[in-house]
Amino acid sequence: MGGPAPFLAAPAANTSLSGPGGCDGVRAKVRRRTGLPVPTAGDKGSRNLQATSMIDPQQQRVNMVESQVRPSDITDRRIIRAMLEVPREAFVPPALHELAYMDEAVPVTPRVDGRAARALLAPRTFAKLVQLAEIAPDAVVLDVGCATGYSTAVLARLAKSVVALEVDDALAGRATETLRRLGVANAMVLQGALEAGAPAHAPFGAIVLEGAVSRVPQELLEQLADGGRLVAVVVNGAFGRAQVWRRTGKAVDARSAFDAGAEPLPGFARKAEFSL
Repeated sequence: MGGPAPFLAAPAANTSLSGPGGCDGVRAKVRRRTGLPVPTAGDKGSRNLQATSMIDPQQQRVNMVESQVRPSDITDRRIIRAMLEVPREAFVPPALHELAYMDEAVPVTPRVDGRAARALLAPRTFAKLVQLAEIAPDAVVLDVGCATGYSTAVLARLAKSVVALEVDDALAGRATETLRRLGVANAMVLQGALEAGAPAHAPFGAIVLEGAVSRVPQELLEQLADGGRLVAVVVNGAFGRAQVWRRTGKAVDARSAFDAGAEPLPGFARKAEFSL
């Protein structure tokens, strides 16, 4: 059968995220919003970045779970355990390690030519989506838009296996290498169009979209197994809602779950409609 081929491990790309759309922009935003002394590269106090990055990541994971995940009605102990185990900082650029556990999306690529940055979902949004997917231990999961692979590493602790799909070849390489380095053996990273899914590896017990979309293609829904669920943040204008689709036989029903925001995934924009 056809479909994207596994992406071979490649050296992590040396991507610069300095400037208003990258690391410095996030630090400046956090500093403005919270008043925390988060220096940017141009600050005289930038030497403090090294000291800041020495904060115990394990304690940061505990703080993330206790302050963001548990209060968001996450009752699946497997999700909590996985998010306590996976080092989120390993999946973000080194300059953003100290911000890896903040309560919002963490960018892993800069904004370029008007295109939105790619980012890891905010911890609470990600945890709620995963719980909504009701992933069984024997499930094969499709992780759409895995970026650097954090979501894949968490899902791999919940499911039998994970097929991670990423359109950006540099991100796919980084995900492959980081997952290999962390010993995640039940996941594979494919490079290909996100909206097309991975039909050669279907059906899937769950499909998780790691960003905002304006629509969910029928092609993805057809890759669900009977009883399988697809979860995504669907944006309509300025507002986003997490939704879940469940397949029963040939029928698929959908319901809205909770308010959520996320950076958009490429490839899911609504096609322009023309009328005469």
